[in-house]
Amino acid sequence: MAKSVVSSVADYIASKPLPVRATLRRVRAAIRKALPRAQEAISYKIPTYRMGGRAVIYFAAWTHHYSIYPVTRTLVAALGDELTDLEIAKGTIRFSYDTPVPAALIGRIAKFRAKEAGRRRVRQA
Repeated sequence: MAKSVVSSVADYIASKPLPVRATLRRVRAAIRKALPRAQEAISYKIPTYRMGGRAVIYFAAWTHHYSIYPVTRTLVAALGDELTDLEIAKGTIRFSYDTPVPAALIGRIAKFRAKEAGRRRVRQA
């Protein structure tokens, strides 16, 4: 059976198991609150938030966790104490479905990533 292709963040969330949807809605709300001007899209088959045409942050649902991408060394250094209880590997922060969504932390991550992406764009110009 062919997998369906999602065309929006709302479709992506709706395609996930019912117990996961509320968590993903909270993650989405935290990112949208932090980056109200960001454009939502699907890229690499997962929700993506773009600013100035550049992808700033992604999130994805997995069987036992959800993740935020990309996580840079600079971000980890800046928010290190807040991230100590989370699993960080290969540019990813993994969050458990068993704990409340840390909306404020996700908002700080999104804002930090937007600044990083903005600085990178300026350097390349």
